Amino acid sequence: MTHPVPTARQSGPDQAPAPVTPKKPAPPRTLGLRPDLHTLSLLGILAVLVAVGGFTEPDAFLDTGNLQLVLTQASVIGVVTVGVTFVITSGGIDLSVGAMVALASVWASTVATQEYGLAGILFTAVLVGLGAGLVNGVLIAYGRVVPFIATLAMLASARGVALMITDGKTQIVTVDAVLDLGLPDSYVLGVPPLVLIFAAVTAAGWLLLNRTTFGRRTVAIGGNAEAARLAGIDVRRQRLCLYLLSGLCCGIAAFMLIILSGSGQNTAGNLYELDAIAAAIIGGTLLSGGRGTITGSVLGVLIFTTITNIFALNNLQSDVQQIAKGAIIVAAVLVQSRTARTET
Repeated sequence: MTHPVPTARQSGPDQAPAPVTPKKPAPPRTLGLRPDLHTLSLLGILAVLVAVGGFTEPDAFLDTGNLQLVLTQASVIGVVTVGVTFVITSGGIDLSVGAMVALASVWASTVATQEYGLAGILFTAVLVGLGAGLVNGVLIAYGRVVPFIATLAMLASARGVALMITDGKTQIVTVDAVLDLGLPDSYVLGVPPLVLIFAAVTAAGWLLLNRTTFGRRTVAIGGNAEAARLAGIDVRRQRLCLYLLSGLCCGIAAFMLIILSGSGQNTAGNLYELDAIAAAIIGGTLLSGGRGTITGSVLGVLIFTTITNIFALNNLQSDVQQIAKGAIIVAAVLVQSRTARTET
């Protein structure tokens, strides 16, 4: 009669138990503020641009007023880019952000709305942005319309409604509380209020994407929507919320644009959709979805705004500026494609 030989998983009566390998302690959690190589490269590009601007036009570019202007101009498109970053991270696209900014700005600057003062203008701009985002979200999430088509339709419709409201005329804002926010007297320690709004939206967007379940669900949907659905994520509701978020950012940007220009125009926000998408892509957000970075998007906005400012100070043609932007976008996409192939 033979006895079974103890295996690795069985211990004989006189056999000592197998030693247990102690687990390595988990690394301490950080706030995720350590910059990666891509972020450092963006900072390097921005530093080079600042050096070029300071070399070509030292008196004009490095002037405090000009630097405040650059940050102020970056703030409006920057708020829009935060919302667009969430949408692209989820694997979607929003081509209507510029038109939504225009619609919200003209609706919030009508004579009837201005009677309710600053609060009325702000509330109307945000409400219109949310309403347009809701339409996009319902069409895409529940109507199963392709995001490209749905947002393209919203682009045309919103521009048309904005033109109908203004009848092609500029609507001048006469509310002193709104106009005062654009004056130097309202700056906080030399920082314009629009920059502070941009900083607040950026911080909220970073926390939402990196430190909440909402952000993790957004990344999961962008990586694999079907796998996210099988994991219990309500994909349709999440997409609806994402386009609502994009509309909210457009409403805030419209209010900021009213402060900056002192008016509402149906041509406002022209090509914002291209600038926002380009800034997000340059920042490191994958156009195919699954990865997004608010920090990178903000740096992308600052890079584009700085380029525009340098070109303007050096009296270079706008067509050269557009060519330069196009070349940067192509280079960013090529780098993304190469990185994706390397990772796989």
